[in-house]
Amino acid sequence: MATRRSGNSQSSGAFNNLKYEVANELGVSLNEGYNGDLSSRDAGRIGGTIVKKVFAEYRNKNQM
Repeated sequence: MATRRSGNSQSSGAFNNLKYEVANELGVSLNEGYNGDLSSRDAGRIGGTIVKKVFAEYRNKNQM
């Protein structure tokens, strides 16, 4: 059973915004709340794109 972590709600909101932004860019229909009808492929595309964006932002901030 998945558990919900209590954490910084500001970062959680930023992550949700990024998630919906990426889904929109990829043309994936992502609803607020339950997305059980989302294919594994689409979920992976969203997650993979988020990782790429976060990593690129980190690299840009930490270049010498």
